Amino acid sequence: MNNLRHYFISTSLDDLEVFEEQLEAAGVSTPQVHVLSRNDAEVEHHHHLHEVQSFMKNDIVHSTERGAVVGLCAFVLVLAVAYFAGWTETAAGWIPFIFLAVVLLGFCTWEGGLLGIQKPNYNFARFEQALSDGKHIFFVDLDPHQEAVLEQALKSHPQVELAGTGSSTPHWLIALQQKLGMIRHS
Repeated sequence: MNNLRHYFISTSLDDLEVFEEQLEAAGVSTPQVHVLSRNDAEVEHHHHLHEVQSFMKNDIVHSTERGAVVGLCAFVLVLAVAYFAGWTETAAGWIPFIFLAVVLLGFCTWEGGLLGIQKPNYNFARFEQALSDGKHIFFVDLDPHQEAVLEQALKSHPQVELAGTGSSTPHWLIALQQKLGMIRHS
């Protein structure tokens, strides 16, 4: 099942809180809804809003994955060069080259994560100006059968502006969050 993420921009956290309550009353679960804001203290005062975890505001996961891909390329390159150069036929054999390849894979993955700490999440980069202007980003991950619920709830929130769509959190991860109770209840 392919979910779709819908992004909205608003200046009112009060309105977004009512919007989230309406969506949840219509069957959208709390792990499907998030609010991203630079004003975390104000979001904290709206107990029903499900804010983006600080870990996910940075690009750690995405950058770590990219670093791992670079590391995997380095891993393969080291082993290929060692093999084709005939270095594995020496008394040392494969061990030093496998060790070097693993170290390069780990280093590249680690470095990717460190770079990601310094950057905003790539999914939210397009909203930097709105966030700088004091606006709040509301996004909801919906199953295809929940689209009508969103359209109905939007009718009573004309000041909430549609800001686009994007890839969603996988359905299995949302289900896991619901099952494990990894969300804050009001």
